[in-house]
Amino acid sequence: MAHPELLTLADDEAVVWRGAAQRVFDSLPPDSEVDLDGHVVRTLPRRGELLARVATVNDVHFGETVCGHVDGHDDVETFSVEPGATPYPEVMNAGAVADISSLGPDAVVVKGDLTSNGTVDEYERFLDVYGSAFGDRLLHVRGNHESYHGLDVANLPTQERTLDGVALAVLDTSRTATVNGRISPEQLDWLDELGARADRPVLVFGHHPVWDPSVEERTDRCFGIVPDQSEALAAVFGRRPMLAGYFAGHTHRNSVVALPEAPGVPFAEVACVKDYPGSWAEYRVYEDLVLQVHRRITAPDALAWSERCRGMFAGAYPAYARGRSSDRCFAIDLAVRR
Repeated sequence: MAHPELLTLADDEAVVWRGAAQRVFDSLPPDSEVDLDGHVVRTLPRRGELLARVATVNDVHFGETVCGHVDGHDDVETFSVEPGATPYPEVMNAGAVADISSLGPDAVVVKGDLTSNGTVDEYERFLDVYGSAFGDRLLHVRGNHESYHGLDVANLPTQERTLDGVALAVLDTSRTATVNGRISPEQLDWLDELGARADRPVLVFGHHPVWDPSVEERTDRCFGIVPDQSEALAAVFGRRPMLAGYFAGHTHRNSVVALPEAPGVPFAEVACVKDYPGSWAEYRVYEDLVLQVHRRITAPDALAWSERCRGMFAGAYPAYARGRSSDRCFAIDLAVRR
C-alpha cells in the first residue's frame, strides 16, 4: 500500500493521499490538533471573515513532450505519453483550471514558464486555456522558458492588482537569454513604494525564487535570483511590513526560504503543474492573516500522469518536489510584524 502523504492542510480541511487515492477531512476546527487516522497535526489558524481567495500556478510548460530530461545527463530516465495520446501539459493544465475554477478565486496568478520552447503557438495555447477560464481575473508573467528563447510576451516589469483585503504585486524576474533571475533597481523602488502606501497585505509573485545562502554558494550562476538582488529584495520586505511574502516557481518544488534581511517573511516556491505531484496553491486572506494552502490536481487523468512521474530521477523526485509540510501549507501573521 502506498505511503500516506498529507499534501493539503488548511484552517478547516486536510487531504491525505495514498498514491492517486485521496481522503478529505473537512469541517475541521481552526488552529486545533486533529487526528487524521493516527497522524496528529494542527490545522492552520483563522481570523475573522474570509476576505479574498487567490490561486497560483507556475511551470505549466505548454508544448513539452519529454518530462525529466536534464541537459548533459542522457542516462536519466525520462517520461512521455504514448503516440496519439493527449500531451501531458494539456492534461495537467486542464485539471488545474478545473480545480481552481471550482474554488472561485478572486484572482489567478500564473508565474512563469508558460511554454516549453518559447514559441508563439505555445503561448497562445496558454492564453486559450487560462485566459478563457479566468478572463480579467488572470495575471501572468514570463519565466526563463520564454525569456531565454527571446519570446517577447508577458514581460511587464511590474503589475499590481487590488482586491478586498489584499493587494497582488507581480515582478518580471526573467531576462533575455538568461536562465536565472534578476530584479532591477526600478522594480525594487516600485515595490518599496507599494509597500509604503499599502493599506492591506501585499502578496508578491515572480518566477524565480530567491538565492538561499544557507545551502547555495554565493555566485551569480545560482539557479534563482542572483545573490545581491535577492538580498536587496529581502531588504525591501524587511522595512515594509505590509509585504506579506514572496511566492515563486522555477524549481518545481515546494520550499520556503528564510532570509536574515526580512525576519518572519516566507520566500516560498510552489511545485509545478506539469508533473508530480501536480501542484497549485490557494491563498486565503483574513484580517492581518494569509494562509498558503497547497493543492494537488485531482482529475483522474492528471493523477495517473503525476503518479507515473514519481519515478523521475531514480525515485528521488517525490521528496524533493513535495518538500516539508511547512513548505506547502503555512500561515503568515502580519500582526506579528507590525
